[in-house]
Amino acid sequence: MSHNLGMNAGRESDGRVVPAKCPNKGGSISPAEGMEGRRPTKENTGQLAASQMQSWGNALAGLRRVREAAKRDKRVRFTALLHHVSVALLSNSFYALKRGAAPGVDGLTWQEYETDLDKRLEELHSRVHRGTYRALPSKRAYILKQDGRQRPLGIAALEDKIVQHAVGTVLNQIYEEDFLGFSYGFRPGRNTHDALDALSVAIMRKKVNWVLDADIRDCFGSFSHEWMEKFIQHRIGDRRILRLIKKWLRAGVLEDGEWSETEKGTPQGSEISPLLCNVYLHYGAPG
Repeated sequence: MSHNLGMNAGRESDGRVVPAKCPNKGGSISPAEGMEGRRPTKENTGQLAASQMQSWGNALAGLRRVREAAKRDKRVRFTALLHHVSVALLSNSFYALKRGAAPGVDGLTWQEYETDLDKRLEELHSRVHRGTYRALPSKRAYILKQDGRQRPLGIAALEDKIVQHAVGTVLNQIYEEDFLGFSYGFRPGRNTHDALDALSVAIMRKKVNWVLDADIRDCFGSFSHEWMEKFIQHRIGDRRILRLIKKWLRAGVLEDGEWSETEKGTPQGSEISPLLCNVYLHYGAPG
């Protein structure tokens, strides 16, 4: 079943954008979220503030309608989502990123990108919607695990992080209505402490004979791209969104100046990887 949410809300941003912090609880977004960002110039301050709030309000309204439609019908397939990736949402995503994170292959830091931010985001928005946006390979890095092994990470380029975060915000409006209540990994507003609290309550209220502790080996790096694309299409029918996801999956990894193809999985460390893994696990790996 297909559903076309061809709404105007969030399609364009008017003037300068004041970003808001990333939402937490359940992936929902509230207009009451704390606002942060650069102060506008003194001239036309009132008009700028009104324009900024209207742009963000339009973006929020559009996302709410996506969530409401996803909640009403679990079989709905969304065929018009990219227009929700507005300049306002890109700005929100930019300010949700870690400001001290290491740069990717583009060498751009958060602070450098903030210079002339409005122009940069307008141009990025244009490339995304024209289809000329190109995903860059992730820069390979490693962190030491407790058992002495090294966990590979992929540091995405800054603009890739921004667009991934924005697309993830849109998709979370859908998938947060689908994911199971006892799922806590990499979910908005959920963490390991919430999982432990739920486990504690279950053990105290019910008779529990055993607890299973299991781990999926290399979940981020091992899932099939072919199956991932099929799973995503259960709910997502917007070809432009699907092309973006394919670009990120196939962007590859750069290590010591050498590019290598990512034939399966997604680099751990990208903004979209946790959501993709949850989608894969929700619909069930083949075999």
